[in-house]
Amino acid sequence: MKGNEKLIAVLNQLLADELSAINQYMVHSEMCDDWGYAKLHKHFEKRAIDEMKHAEKLIGRILFLEGIPIVSELKKIHIGSAVDKQLANDRAAELGAIAAYNDAIVLAGEVKDYATRDLLQGILNDEDAHMDGIEALQSKVEQMGLQIFLTTQVEG
Repeated sequence: MKGNEKLIAVLNQLLADELSAINQYMVHSEMCDDWGYAKLHKHFEKRAIDEMKHAEKLIGRILFLEGIPIVSELKKIHIGSAVDKQLANDRAAELGAIAAYNDAIVLAGEVKDYATRDLLQGILNDEDAHMDGIEALQSKVEQMGLQIFLTTQVEG
């Protein structure tokens, strides 16, 4: 089924966002593993896997719409040098993703591609959950202080 060219372009922009997020979360995951924060390592790793699933869905939809998935473009990746900076960078990335998905959902409705709109809504729901998780961790850091919070992230 030939899809709307503008919508396919937006799907490729979202794909670039997801591919970038995968890299950012994987680096944060491995940094936390290196620092001995096993729980944070698993948290970031799971989020990277979620983003991989989003990328897979976007690629599938682009192909269905007879577009060409562009996987060679990444957005700027922001790696945090400490856990609190990682969380701040991840929150900023999720805010951008939420805004982009909301805009894409509007476009999909305008071009009457409701199946794409539904797919995007599902991904947006996941991004909202990611934001909730990040904000919960940031709240714990704020309430406990970074050092005490980090002691809760070591498995033992």
